[in-house]
Amino acid sequence: MKFGGTSVADSDAIERLIAIVRQQTAAAGASGAPVVVVSALARVTDALVDVARLAEEGEGERAASALRAIVDRHIAVATAVTAGSRARVLDEVRREFDELVGLVHALAVLREVSPRSRDAVLAVGEVVSSRIVAAALNDHGVRAEWIDARSVLVTDAEHTSAAPDMDETRARARAALAPLSVGGTVAVLGGFIGATEAGITSTLGRGGSDYSAAIFGASLDAGEIQIWTDVDGMLTADPRIVPAPRLVPRLSFAEASELAYFGAKVLHPSTILPAVAQNIPVRILNSLRPDNTGTMIAANGAPAAGQLTAIACKRDVTVIDITSTRMLMAHGFLRRLFEVFERFRTAVDVVTTSEVSVSVTVDDTRRLDAILDNLHHFAEASCEREMAIICAVGENLRSDPMLFGRAVTALERIPLRLVSQAASRRNITFVLRDADVPHAMMRLHDTFF
Repeated sequence: MKFGGTSVADSDAIERLIAIVRQQTAAAGASGAPVVVVSALARVTDALVDVARLAEEGEGERAASALRAIVDRHIAVATAVTAGSRARVLDEVRREFDELVGLVHALAVLREVSPRSRDAVLAVGEVVSSRIVAAALNDHGVRAEWIDARSVLVTDAEHTSAAPDMDETRARARAALAPLSVGGTVAVLGGFIGATEAGITSTLGRGGSDYSAAIFGASLDAGEIQIWTDVDGMLTADPRIVPAPRLVPRLSFAEASELAYFGAKVLHPSTILPAVAQNIPVRILNSLRPDNTGTMIAANGAPAAGQLTAIACKRDVTVIDITSTRMLMAHGFLRRLFEVFERFRTAVDVVTTSEVSVSVTVDDTRRLDAILDNLHHFAEASCEREMAIICAVGENLRSDPMLFGRAVTALERIPLRLVSQAASRRNITFVLRDADVPHAMMRLHDTFF
């Protein structure tokens, strides 16, 4: 059971979490207590990012002031949700933040925050929230034990976006977490964080708490991985763009992965991978309305006849056009082209090709100038900013050729920059101007839902 930042935002949210865990623990019975993974309190990670930025700018006093506000908030929440263990947990919270204050002071003096130091700063949010939740569960009659996620989740040393060592993590999870579950004790861990083989704190990247939950679930062969958030489940479109979208009750791993990658915010894209490997269903649930059935993500979806499953969009995308007559009837050109993106560690989302040109989209433009400079060595290259990707997803695309035509027809009179359909025939991808996204999303949603 993974609870996101809004599900541990304040004392009321943690009270709801306790009720949900109590109910699930009772329902599990002899099959074992659940494992609980929690994010930092809502907006705390963003606040810690600002603290790191202030330290890097040498603004030690402002960083310290921001930290004091974060500490006060955690003290208030911990005080409200604990009773018998209050003194102990408050001492633990203060100790964690005292160490962070010392680190931030040193970083401000140096005016340098390395990826390793940034991980150490951001990890405190999950460490402290998980300590508070574990103490609160115990004080409300749910037997629980805090486990430092850094002692279980082993990663490589790619700080700020570390990859898990699944074999070592599985061994540690089975040694540290499985006995607690079998014995009826709820293990509580922070999400998003791990440690290298040498014990250095690392993080899985933003949104990584979902990933942590899936890693632990896969390591323990869990019956189900639950992602508790503040929405009812996966929706047919982004409610900030399309009013009143529908709930998707069930979809396949492949559909969910496409939607997550192309902008569906409910799920972190990497979350799916450990679950897919173990064929463990993932359920998205609303901690504000725990009786709702949510969305089940499993090996096979259940799309309605003649329908798509959902529509997602990714904003603020850049299109790069590469043109060269050397491409005509030549081999090796694409290898050379994509080696440029590999060299600058920039992922490509959509690719279309013709005889003498290739167009790709990227959402990470930090190294865009260097990429264009390298491409100019063997081709003409230009870019177009303020673009977006709309992705229409559904297993029915594989069996119903009419769906593609309906989707394209729905967008008539809207200028489309690129159109692509994957070999799996599970999604149609449209690249268009960012300004056209609301109109295009509404047209597609009206057509299919």
